[in-house]
Amino acid sequence: MSPRIRKIVTILEETLIEEGRAVAKPTRRAAALAVIENPFAGSYVEDLGELFDAGEELGALLGARAAAALGIDPTEVESFGKATAIGADGGLEHGAALMHPKLGAPLRALLGKGAALIPSSKKRVGPGATFDIPLGHKDAARVRSHFDGMEVRIADAPRADEIVVAVALTDSGRPHPRVGGLKKEDVKGEDGLR
Repeated sequence: MSPRIRKIVTILEETLIEEGRAVAKPTRRAAALAVIENPFAGSYVEDLGELFDAGEELGALLGARAAAALGIDPTEVESFGKATAIGADGGLEHGAALMHPKLGAPLRALLGKGAALIPSSKKRVGPGATFDIPLGHKDAARVRSHFDGMEVRIADAPRADEIVVAVALTDSGRPHPRVGGLKKEDVKGEDGLR
């Protein structure tokens, strides 16, 4: 069954100056968020399969919207992340069910790769609360220049019986990275680490 979506929000963030210095190529992050009805709000349900399937559909939808906001071919995306903000009547496992079993496959298919684990977070919040989408390089977890995050919020969500599902993508790492580690030019993208 498809998720019942109340609202979709897309956010584009572009950094031109960081630490008082111009960024040679502005760094851009985009997030696409869907506010969905939580079919299991207020009750414990053993079988969360309906949310697994909703996550699969949302992975494709939100990934495509975030890539479009960046204005690049999805194969040019460098890092990714996902998060859920669960309304008061939902459980943390509801957010996990949306993100983990099936959301990643359609997102990776859109990007043409994605060997690394997709960083994720889940949080129970009230309407308008901020939450973070952790970010990491899509093919190699050891690329420190891409350890990052994007803070997002929707003023009227999630309501108690809703979940906000978010996917974030970037066209680069942090501005002016200088903490060492594997460089993106040296990524092999075979094991998800290097």
